[in-house]
Amino acid sequence: MSVSNHPKAYTSAALVVAFTAGICLTLGFKDLYPDLQRRFEQRKRSKNAALYGHRESSFLPPVELEDHTKPQTPGPDSPTPPTIQIGVEGLIGQTKLVRIKSLSEATGCEIVAKAELLNGAGNSPKDRVALHMIEVAEKEGLLTPYNGDTIYEGTVGSTGISLAVLARAKGYKCHICMPSDMSMEKVELLHHLGATVERVSPAPITSQDHFVNLARRRAEEHADKWMDGSKGFFANQFESKANWTAHFETTGPEVFEQTQGDIAAFVSGAGTGGTISGVACYLKQEVGLKDVSIVLADPQGSGLYNKVKFGVMYSSHEREGTRRRQQVDTMVEGIGINRLTNNFEKGMELIDDAIKVTDTQAMRMARWLVEKDGIFIGSSSAVNCVAAVSTALRLKKEGKGGRVVTVLCDSGNRHLSKFWKEIASQGLEEEHGNLGLLELLELES
Repeated sequence: MSVSNHPKAYTSAALVVAFTAGICLTLGFKDLYPDLQRRFEQRKRSKNAALYGHRESSFLPPVELEDHTKPQTPGPDSPTPPTIQIGVEGLIGQTKLVRIKSLSEATGCEIVAKAELLNGAGNSPKDRVALHMIEVAEKEGLLTPYNGDTIYEGTVGSTGISLAVLARAKGYKCHICMPSDMSMEKVELLHHLGATVERVSPAPITSQDHFVNLARRRAEEHADKWMDGSKGFFANQFESKANWTAHFETTGPEVFEQTQGDIAAFVSGAGTGGTISGVACYLKQEVGLKDVSIVLADPQGSGLYNKVKFGVMYSSHEREGTRRRQQVDTMVEGIGINRLTNNFEKGMELIDDAIKVTDTQAMRMARWLVEKDGIFIGSSSAVNCVAAVSTALRLKKEGKGGRVVTVLCDSGNRHLSKFWKEIASQGLEEEHGNLGLLELLELES
């Protein structure tokens, strides 16, 4: 009997075959589906790439889930964000350039000042010098941190303060030798910063008891005195190349960038000579501002004014090289000297002019800036500002005008017991009345 003669049997057989075929097809498509899906996604991405002009990977990266419910505490080796400075040394440099409104209005020239009193270690331009001297000494193997090494320096204050701060921050001890007639604020601050302070009677540089010579001797005696493997390092700010190069590498470039090279004159005093030489070398030699006038601001009693103006360091009764009395006969601390240092000589040929500032002018300027601008400065900053005004007036007479840049070295807080006490004793803290700045300073317009 054939299947064709029995329709019901034929139909049943067809259903069985169709069902079996369906199962086989389904199983086969299941194995084939992932490959088809991949090809579909590839074609889709290729079309998108053609439309939007970019290539995409054929495979999507695995999704990684992150837990944002718990705060992440950075470890000591975690990368530091660029807005966070590392250590107190990270607060040195990039100080603001501020326009002194009353001086600019009085002279008709823009007078701006580099606010070096805002340096974050010792609050003076000596922060730059102290840091650079330490870093150079470390590279040369003269200092090893956390080994008991001691930094010795002869200073009238600001460099010692900067060295004391950075010594503690970088693992050293600090021993400062300074004249006994310096303001007590500096002495007390050095003590609080953990430095050993050795005060000596003022003496000429030719004497072994001069504060600089004493610091050198203390450094030489260190190894034999302590006998613990530690080293004594004499910073030697007056002669060290690291002094002027610190300003050549940092202060000069900052002044140039902040003014965009628009500078008619740069005015600065000189103690060691590092600031004026470093900035002068950068502006005149490195970036080629040949027309910028470099002006020395010198207090009374200092010989540098005569050296720049007349080529010989002398006063009315002394010849160069014969001075044997105290360093400088002035109320001003930090600038003014009667010998040539290596740092000053480095930039001396680039100095175009010098202005002598009396103690009275400096004190009147300091008081003027408090009254008119709310700026409270020390003696060397006041000398710089008087010389900046005088320079602006000269430029105006010559028909040049332009921007005059000077330096605010430190705050008046370090000069209360000497400079500001003298201002008060002379009655200069009273209102100036109707006197103008030029009349007050006895300068001709």
